[in-house]
Amino acid sequence: MSEHSASTVHDIVILGGGSGGYACALRAAQLGLDVVLVEKDKLGGTCLHQGCIPTKALLHSAEVADTAREGEQFGVKSTFDGIDMVAVNAYKDGVVGRLYKGLSGLVKSRGVTLVEGEGRLIRPDTVAVGESTYTGRNVVLATGSVPKSLPGLEIDGSRVITSDHALTLDYVPRSVVVLGGGVIGVEFASVWRSFGADVTIVEALPHLLPLEDEDLSKQLERQFRKRGIAYELGARFSKVEESATGVVVHLENGKALEADLLLVAVGRGPVSSDLGYDEVGVAMDRGYVVVDEHCRTSVPNIFAVGDLIPTLQLAHVGFGEGILVAEQIAGLAPRPIDYDGVPRVTYSEPEVASVGLTEAAAREIHGDGVTTVKYDLAGNGKSQILKTAGFVKLVALTDGPVLGVHIIGSRAGELLAEGQLIYNWEAYADDVATLIHAHPTQSEAMGEAHLALAGKPLHAHS
Repeated sequence: MSEHSASTVHDIVILGGGSGGYACALRAAQLGLDVVLVEKDKLGGTCLHQGCIPTKALLHSAEVADTAREGEQFGVKSTFDGIDMVAVNAYKDGVVGRLYKGLSGLVKSRGVTLVEGEGRLIRPDTVAVGESTYTGRNVVLATGSVPKSLPGLEIDGSRVITSDHALTLDYVPRSVVVLGGGVIGVEFASVWRSFGADVTIVEALPHLLPLEDEDLSKQLERQFRKRGIAYELGARFSKVEESATGVVVHLENGKALEADLLLVAVGRGPVSSDLGYDEVGVAMDRGYVVVDEHCRTSVPNIFAVGDLIPTLQLAHVGFGEGILVAEQIAGLAPRPIDYDGVPRVTYSEPEVASVGLTEAAAREIHGDGVTTVKYDLAGNGKSQILKTAGFVKLVALTDGPVLGVHIIGSRAGELLAEGQLIYNWEAYADDVATLIHAHPTQSEAMGEAHLALAGKPLHAHS
């Protein structure tokens, strides 16, 4: 194997060009470091090509479809002629393509050396790509994740698919069973229902979005029921069989669900096997790379970020971890990430958005010293205009700061930035209650909820 620029030792060699990897590369280059970024596929990784961006483009098409179908509710007569998946995919791919072009140009302009090819860690300071090697004083592992399946459940890419396959479908299925009621399953269920498919979600735990506050999960279930999205909760998968037109999904409770497609959305697992991590002494746990609060592995000069480590599998978490690592290597002293303070959004209809602790988690820590309040969007003028239902729920210490902000309703994600500041700045209800929100906006719901929490509700019932 030949050495690439044998005399060159780079400041950082990054293995993986997804959210965490490229964020680390951009910030490190900005700080004057010499960076090599290795990517086997396309710069931008899962988020840009198989995750955040294409799925949200589909969800926007779904929103437009709902608006066209429901126009008469707003006094607009319209005709809904169905979904043209070729055009939907062209729109989706156009969005991805423009962002990919922009990101590629940005990486180049920052002076990052982009190496295309499959890399492997061969020494604690060296990554091999084909016949070339790249040596760095520091190495950052950012190889991401892939969709998981269940034992005995074979993904054929045709009738039994993952989210990767779902993004490239050129037709709208008549019926789908979605195995998994987490973020991925809920978002695709929402899209397909808006596109006209019959959808049933199967979730082994008692609620959809089981990591969210239970009140939000229950409200989402009510809203999905109204939309005609069926679900089986506390139900476990048994086996799948082919049928004449698709698949039959058998559950352990004896039920059998027949559909055109089975989407397996049971989570994502880290990409870490056969990449040399074990061989150089990087500590692992169930395929994840073990890191400390600074994203440093058991090997002092090796860091790991993104879906490869057991933190929240969110693109913006990868961004934050990549920046954290770059700043450490550059000699700065960045604060570790408070993962409770990271915003979380599920972009279904309705959207579910949260930051901070759920009520259950807060009570587990603080016991009876926790208080909650809910402000119903029925009292919010802009939400009435948009014809959306939902609420803002606050979790706080009694006579203390806000511990969690939880929102459900159309466009809830756009309200969460304020909630993130409230949680991360440890604001008290009185602090937020003094702020004047523009009228009429959905953001007023945040102010109204804090007025209620402060004991002086304006439009909410006391």
